[in-house]
Amino acid sequence: MRTSPAMLLGLIIASCSSALSQQTVIQLWPHATPEKPVAAGVETDVTQPGDGLINGHRSARLTNVSHPTITIYRPPANVTESGAAALVFPGGGYQILAWDGEGVDTCTWLTSIGITCLLVKYRVPNDGRYPDSFAPLEDAQQAMRLARLHAREWRIDPARIGVVGFSAGADLAVLLSTHPDDHHVESTPAASEADARVDARPNFAILVYPAFLTSQSDDTKLDPARTPNTFTPPTFLIEAENDIYGRNAPLYYQALASANIPAELHMYATGGHGFGITPKGEPEEHWTDLAKLWLRSLGVIPKP
Repeated sequence: MRTSPAMLLGLIIASCSSALSQQTVIQLWPHATPEKPVAAGVETDVTQPGDGLINGHRSARLTNVSHPTITIYRPPANVTESGAAALVFPGGGYQILAWDGEGVDTCTWLTSIGITCLLVKYRVPNDGRYPDSFAPLEDAQQAMRLARLHAREWRIDPARIGVVGFSAGADLAVLLSTHPDDHHVESTPAASEADARVDARPNFAILVYPAFLTSQSDDTKLDPARTPNTFTPPTFLIEAENDIYGRNAPLYYQALASANIPAELHMYATGGHGFGITPKGEPEEHWTDLAKLWLRSLGVIPKP
């Protein structure tokens, strides 16, 4: 039997829906972002044919993001919901967002283990990194506060909402883990949209090949603005020794240990930067199995 284009499209949609259920998109700042956007045009996918693959496929690389959002992905019908949730921050050097490879693909994994995925599209590009630019941290704080405000509606436990970040997104996860109380937004036109009474602290953090954690003048030292403190939750770190940012995870782990914050570090001999989340045979690509065990040990998801 010949398959018509309409039937083929229906099959594709059904296949995608069975693997990942996208429910809704929420604007972080419905009326106005805290500052005037740095973006110099409309939101665009700037992926080029020669760009490297993530998880074996070409990932959308979004830039000129001036209207940040949360996209909510719930576990599929055949997976028991744990009640836990995680904000996901794709990487991209604060210039683009590796949307599929580090965002949507991560939601596929999280929802497969019963965790509601809250994929955050934060503002890029930025004209620096925190504290020179506040925008990504403002978006991360607002995303966490909205998650807790809507916890009952979204069927999630406000005491089990963590963060998963990749590269620059891992840096953003660290910033939210150390500066959930940053009140910069309260001096902006968007102050009325941010309820500072709602706790923005994550309950756990997973940092995948983190970047930008070291001092800009000395990459053997942790940036003071990213030093763990009383807000910082239990943290899971993954990095490859041949990553161009290979010092970041070990330095942050040492700081976590010094602060008596529960942490787990996995360093791989190979993998470089940006190896993603989908296992294809290399050791570093199986980190999600270890992360799942770690989440169980914390009680974020139930033990079998």
